[in-house]
Amino acid sequence: MSELHQESLRDGSRDWVLFKRLVVYLKPYQTLVLLAVFFLFCVSILSLSGPFLTKIAIDDYIAVSDLEGLNKIALIYLVVLGVAFVCQFIQTYLMQYIGQKVMYDLRTETFAHMHRMSFKFFDRNPIGKLITRVVNDVEVLNEMLTSGLILVFSDLFILVGIFSMMFYLEWRMALVVCLVFPLLYLATWAYRIRARDALRKNRAHITRLNSFLEENLSGMSTVHLFNKEKSHEDKFRNINKDKVDEDLRSVYYNAIYLPSIDIFSALGMALVIWYGGGKFVQDQIQLGVLVAFLQYLQKFFEPIRDLAEKFNIIQTAIASAERTFELLDTPEDIADSHSSQTVKKVRGEIEFRNVWFSYKKDEDVLKDISFSLLEGESLAVVGATGAGKSSLVNALCRFYEISRGDILLDGISINKINKHDLRRQISLVQQDVFLFSGSILDNIRLGNSHLEVDQIKSIARSVNLHRFVDCLPDQYEQNIRERGSLLSLGQKQLLSFARALAVDSRILVLDEATSSIDTETELQVQNGIKELIRGRTSIIIAHRLSTLKNVDKILVLKEGRMAEYGTQKELLQKKGIYWKLYNLQATNDDKL
Repeated sequence: MSELHQESLRDGSRDWVLFKRLVVYLKPYQTLVLLAVFFLFCVSILSLSGPFLTKIAIDDYIAVSDLEGLNKIALIYLVVLGVAFVCQFIQTYLMQYIGQKVMYDLRTETFAHMHRMSFKFFDRNPIGKLITRVVNDVEVLNEMLTSGLILVFSDLFILVGIFSMMFYLEWRMALVVCLVFPLLYLATWAYRIRARDALRKNRAHITRLNSFLEENLSGMSTVHLFNKEKSHEDKFRNINKDKVDEDLRSVYYNAIYLPSIDIFSALGMALVIWYGGGKFVQDQIQLGVLVAFLQYLQKFFEPIRDLAEKFNIIQTAIASAERTFELLDTPEDIADSHSSQTVKKVRGEIEFRNVWFSYKKDEDVLKDISFSLLEGESLAVVGATGAGKSSLVNALCRFYEISRGDILLDGISINKINKHDLRRQISLVQQDVFLFSGSILDNIRLGNSHLEVDQIKSIARSVNLHRFVDCLPDQYEQNIRERGSLLSLGQKQLLSFARALAVDSRILVLDEATSSIDTETELQVQNGIKELIRGRTSIIIAHRLSTLKNVDKILVLKEGRMAEYGTQKELLQKKGIYWKLYNLQATNDDKL
């Protein structure tokens, strides 16, 4: 067995598996599907009646000059056309309706699945690639269901019907036509193999284009800042060229295949005229049979001529289905076990027991970290960039799984707590604040939709946000646009403070939360932070040691390990790493 044939079998097997999975999504609409297939069958049968009615009109009425009979046939033909129109309309509408419903279900499932994935998944997959999966690939699947698949079924009905009618009219002439079929099969088989490969590569190039565009447009300011316009244009040009080359390869195959079908069609017609014409001259068949045969043969080659378009639709859809189901089959990196506990409210006691953590195998970021916080206590985490401060937060929130050790919340391992319940207990204020398009009001009560406007205003005042919002034209109803483009970095962080306070959780984490706030604003917000951490178990990661005056304990990290741990007074007395950082920052502040 040839390598090419083996590959074809493997591809066929995989395509069949993907097709069966896709059909599962039709199950909720199986009644509508069956109804659409019924009308499809009716349309196919009615389309076959035209040549047969032509045969009757020629042989039974025109040949004997029966005008009344010819009028009857003409009327029947008009009725057939009318019924075919109605059936075609119903069938088309039903399939489009089903396709839209399936697309909705599949897109919703894909989006929900991505929400269950961990941060590690998004580290590996570019945003542009995921957008392509949810939008483009699902759209292509809909096109296959409504156009490709239904046309294939229609073609099968028509081809079987044409064969049946040709053998019914004149089986010997039908056998003569079959002489063309081996050539037709070889051409179609060769086209299918080569077009499949071209289409698969084309979709990969589309994904590369989308990913590059998303990344480039998101980082446009950086592109301009570092004068990378020319290099990025060159890179885009290369990616674009690869796609165009693959498109041209598909065009080349189509340019060979379509004329080949026309030649085979003409050859079939020639055989019918040669054989059937001879039989007619010898009075062995009627003229109507010959005319009907030619019409059926023309109808036979129509779906084959359109095969290129249908094949493109189906193969593109199969490639899209493969990628979509690959995404859906990706297991959750962080999944709740069947024994996971539901936790509605916690005291806020936190304990790290010999925690090791890494983003990549054998590259530990946190190494043997152990500490404990009682209810209401506060901990500051300091250290150089890359020391593992933010990784500590990622481990606590279970955005990533730890390698070794354990993290306990109120004496319960966080691995045994439902991850959604766990994260509801933690208010996290990050350095890079993400705001959704919508109003300031919506962004503040993101984690608590039940808050009244007066409550939100009170929260905003406590973090010094109200004065700014009150000056806006629409105040708290002000639309801040996508990613909060209306706000400065400092204003975004103040808003994130308000958002955290609105959640009212027992655990508060500030991850470099004041890094984008100017000194004046920082002094104004200190009281807000003090109120924010009061009564809550707090972990504060800060580069400004001035924000750590009121914390109970300080943890100094160095290269992922605990270098120092204790109160600020104890660490200053040790005159170690923290003492050096404290004095260095104090010196710099004095210079300013």
